[in-house]
Amino acid sequence: MSAVAVGLIAFGLILSSIAIGLMMRRWVPEAHISGDSKEVIRLATALIGTMAAVVLALLFASTRSSFEATNASVGRMTTSVIELDHMLREYGPEGQALRKALRQDVLAIVASIWQDDVTVQQQSDARVAGAQVKVLTMLRQVTPANPLQAAVQARALSVSGDLEQTRLSLIAQPSDSLSKPFVIVLVLWLCFIFLSFSMSAKANTTLVVMLVICAFSASSAIYLILELEQPFDGLMQISNSALRNALPPLS
Repeated sequence: MSAVAVGLIAFGLILSSIAIGLMMRRWVPEAHISGDSKEVIRLATALIGTMAAVVLALLFASTRSSFEATNASVGRMTTSVIELDHMLREYGPEGQALRKALRQDVLAIVASIWQDDVTVQQQSDARVAGAQVKVLTMLRQVTPANPLQAAVQARALSVSGDLEQTRLSLIAQPSDSLSKPFVIVLVLWLCFIFLSFSMSAKANTTLVVMLVICAFSASSAIYLILELEQPFDGLMQISNSALRNALPPLS
């Protein structure tokens, strides 16, 4: 399920809890929500609210750090591709075929990571998308003709190996690392909090508007957390344009 759908469901559930709380305000006897009872409800709501706030803050910090680390990995891949192309150009005329293979590999890499990118999928062979970086295999089969080519080949093998390792690590990332029961419990906490808020005072326009705004803010926080944990999907996905356009076309 997408982050947008989960956020909307959370928003709808919180709104439902607000509506239930407003109706319960009319049904529940005043003695049950005043005096000592009101103080106990307030303390319970503060406890759950503190727990929810801490969990939201920790989840946001964790997913944000993971998103930035993944973005940095994509940046390293782009740098490796450019560096590898420069080395293959220094290799001489024999490196022309390798440079051509590298350009095909870039499309395959993008297609294997950003699997919802229709443009790249159309340009890349689906059989290549899940395969190993082809230029790495070709580099291993090349026989250097002089010490310069031997040095360039050794460095190119190292860079292409790192490129393949980074690609595999990005593919291996789980698309939904946040536990569903965890999200469900968090939404239930928020529903209880807003139900308690709506029972605390008689309904009026200002109260309802403020509760709706707060409910939207809370569900937006859940949406942001779920969106950040999917760096290659959704509205906030990491762009592949830098990697896709890293290499100029061969003349």
